[in-house]
Amino acid sequence: MKVLNEYAVPGSAGERFREVQPDGRPRIKKLLPELRKPKPAYRHETVWYKRIMLRLSDDSQYQRSAVQYAFALLCIWIGIEFYLFMSWGASGGQESFYPRPPGVEGFLPISALISLKYWMHTGIINTIHPSGLFIVLAIVGVSLVVKKAFCSWLCPVGTLSESLWMLGQKLFRRNWTVPRWLDYPLRSIKYLLLFFFVWSIVQMDVGALAGFIYSPYNRVADIKMYLFFAEISGTALWTIGLLMLLSVFVKNFWCRFLCPYGALLGIVGWFSPLKVTRTASTCIDCELCTKACPANIKVHTAGRVWSDECTSCFACVQACPVKNTLEVRARAQGRAVPFWVLGTLVAALFVAVTGIAMLSGHWQNGISQQEYQRRFNELHSPLYQHFRGEVPQYGPND
Repeated sequence: MKVLNEYAVPGSAGERFREVQPDGRPRIKKLLPELRKPKPAYRHETVWYKRIMLRLSDDSQYQRSAVQYAFALLCIWIGIEFYLFMSWGASGGQESFYPRPPGVEGFLPISALISLKYWMHTGIINTIHPSGLFIVLAIVGVSLVVKKAFCSWLCPVGTLSESLWMLGQKLFRRNWTVPRWLDYPLRSIKYLLLFFFVWSIVQMDVGALAGFIYSPYNRVADIKMYLFFAEISGTALWTIGLLMLLSVFVKNFWCRFLCPYGALLGIVGWFSPLKVTRTASTCIDCELCTKACPANIKVHTAGRVWSDECTSCFACVQACPVKNTLEVRARAQGRAVPFWVLGTLVAALFVAVTGIAMLSGHWQNGISQQEYQRRFNELHSPLYQHFRGEVPQYGPND
């Protein structure tokens, strides 16, 4: 015997179209044509380039994948340029010189946060890692407008993590969900790491900030980062391999439980006006939105999705079969924001902030080719070490 879902709102679309079978599983009745979303226009287009353009405007996941792959290719290009720069430095200047790509500073978040506080206190954009400051401003700016969209649209680690759990789905036809009693303690780890880094930076006065920024260690922080991976230890390699393996089984393992950057953006994202919004009166309680959510958010019970785990991937909105029911809005009763606008906002905000750095002359650092060559020759000196953010004393000529 079939019974109506006891959680459906009386008189709502959910009460009319969702039933519970004897085994407790939901059964969705056939959705009336007037309630169903129209089929995307690109499916009827036969001209390939027009089909692509239409799909980019209609399909949020197709659009997001395009942005992800474009940004991943950009990161690979930066990696190639940095490899050529490192080859020149390691050769003692014997190989051809390739300029260091400023974009590599996007992988120095601690230095960028220290530069941010220094800029806020002094108004000075340092010449050591200036692009890192603008990259962190761009990332935070995106999060203020579109929640943690950086994580699911631009971050190369997020793209890799998503690819790994999708691989797990194909191999095992499922991903594993961490039980709630364990999920909350594990998720707190990234906030504890964030607190540790932020607290360490908060305690630094202007003198300490300048001391770190202009230290020999910070001048070659990107070089040291490269060497960490190029000469990776067995322990570090096994740790990275384990994290990648866990990401095959558990969706976004690193991002969900360990990434302090993601924790910061989750907090910033609370202030974003653009949130996934559900209209309860037309919701049919099919739970397809919750099933589609890679962050395991109970979207089908939310009015507006405030969760710090929401990365604005919009997979839930794409999965909803009922028109005008699950949308992205700036206000609860406001108009829906089209997918193409959201995707354009994410990419345009990032490009705009980094573009300002380029146009204003704050993209390239002030370290000369001659200084880099000298520092390459001195990399094993104690001057280029650090301990918990503290750097050795150095003189004006260091």
